[in-house]
Amino acid sequence: MRGYRHARLGPVRVTLDEIRVRATVGDRRRGQLLVGPAVIPCALGVGGIVCDKREGDGGSPRGRFRLRGGAYRPDHLGLRPRTALPLRATRPGDGWCDDRRDRRYNRPIRLPAPGISAESLWRDDGLYDVVIDLDYNRTPIRKGRGSAIFLHIARDGYRPTEGCVALARADLLRLLKRLGPRTHLRIG
Repeated sequence: MRGYRHARLGPVRVTLDEIRVRATVGDRRRGQLLVGPAVIPCALGVGGIVCDKREGDGGSPRGRFRLRGGAYRPDHLGLRPRTALPLRATRPGDGWCDDRRDRRYNRPIRLPAPGISAESLWRDDGLYDVVIDLDYNRTPIRKGRGSAIFLHIARDGYRPTEGCVALARADLLRLLKRLGPRTHLRIG
């Protein structure tokens, strides 16, 4: 890990055991992702890091989460990103249920889903061109405790998320090369 500087994660082949996120002093909606000595800016939820996550509170949940794998948008990225994580290509109609009344709450679903609140994973704004499931509220799923908590691409200026952790596209693509099924993300 010698020689790394801010947000430079070279071609290392060993996957990381843990990466950490901490809030930036003075702005709880912004954070820093710590990868060994590398410090990468990130966006957090509009509510900052929260201990008691609830659906719609805008908080990024405090805790240690396994990276379950994720998805990428092939028409925006071209090739599958290099990573040891399981990734699948998204398609139009891929979604994620955030409706606490539905039995599929906090799970992937097919859209359209009439009468169900769900998030589209096929977004035109590029935020989900790469999306990693943080395994938050997944085993067991507790209704109303928050859904669709991902590691994904940040908006310009690292504007806050709805509870996810978001990185610049280039930083996320570089970081993916170091992530695997044993990697955990610690928030807070």
